[in-house]
Amino acid sequence: MTPTRNVALVATLALLLVVALLVAGHYWSNSANSSRQQLWQWIPSDSAAVAFLDFEQFRQSPFLATFYSWAPHPSEDSEYAEFVRDTGFSYERDLQAALVAISTHGTSTNFLAVADGIFDRKKIEAFLDRTGAAVQQGKLKVFSIHDPSRQIRPVWLAFLSDQRIVATDAPSLASVLASAANHAGHAEWESRFDRLAGTPLFVVLRQDPVLQNALNSAAPGGLRSPQLSSLLNQLQWVSIAGKPDGQQLRTVVEGECLSDLAITQLRDILQGILLLAQNGLNDPKLRQQMNPEEREAYLEILKGAEVQKIDRGDWKTVRVALSITPKFLDLARAASLAAPTAEAPAAAEAPKEKRSHKKN
Repeated sequence: MTPTRNVALVATLALLLVVALLVAGHYWSNSANSSRQQLWQWIPSDSAAVAFLDFEQFRQSPFLATFYSWAPHPSEDSEYAEFVRDTGFSYERDLQAALVAISTHGTSTNFLAVADGIFDRKKIEAFLDRTGAAVQQGKLKVFSIHDPSRQIRPVWLAFLSDQRIVATDAPSLASVLASAANHAGHAEWESRFDRLAGTPLFVVLRQDPVLQNALNSAAPGGLRSPQLSSLLNQLQWVSIAGKPDGQQLRTVVEGECLSDLAITQLRDILQGILLLAQNGLNDPKLRQQMNPEEREAYLEILKGAEVQKIDRGDWKTVRVALSITPKFLDLARAASLAAPTAEAPAAAEAPKEKRSHKKN
């Protein structure tokens, strides 16, 4: 074979390899997106909030190891260990992706959860048969999970396929799934999901009085003000997205509405809050009183935080971007561990008071 023909052959093989890689990448990406879209199609038409988590993408990031070192481990719980033994399913290992939709009805709420994973369907159904009653709803075998001692509503669970499970606390799983089949209200959700397509963790909220009251009441005291509450209540959509970046979690919060003035004012207030927080942490008196590691954890987040306004045609958006760092997780872990010990002295004093009362 001549050198010219050798070069031509190598070039042809290289070209075929490049084309093959591009095609494989295209179909892999489409497959991942298709899996997400299949989960999104189960959103009930009256949903007020939707949360999504891609466990597979998280498992590939160093941040997950950092988070696991901070978070409580259900494997240490005897009931969870028994569940893993009987069903062969461990969420840390086998869960691939999950979506949870919250719907409000007056003052009450219901959830619908859909999860993809590696399930041993026979083992799981046998476990559910032992622990709860099963009913037939159309083509679905629906299991009831109920613990009266905890005074919570029953949860209804069914397999949609060998790799997909659905659960709800609504009275009828079949009715909830029928509502999800109505795609008329999906367009607004999907346009926002498309912007979050590469994000493994996100929550999207639509304007809803019940959720607004919950968010306002949960806000820290320093963030409670009539002006700020009024502006937040004008937001028609809020999205919270998290994406691992090394050992950090890059977090972006966006609020949307049709009022340019409201978004401009909200941006200015949030920028002012960031500035005041940084100045407060740099105050000499506070620096003497505050734990240096705690102060550094807060400063690290504030220095990397950004607030900006985005124009998307009719919709105006305010965006807040910040990173959840290992130092902040360590701080949160220390606070959670210290909380129970703070109550111990009060509990220990009770017997003393009782003994003193007997002497009198």
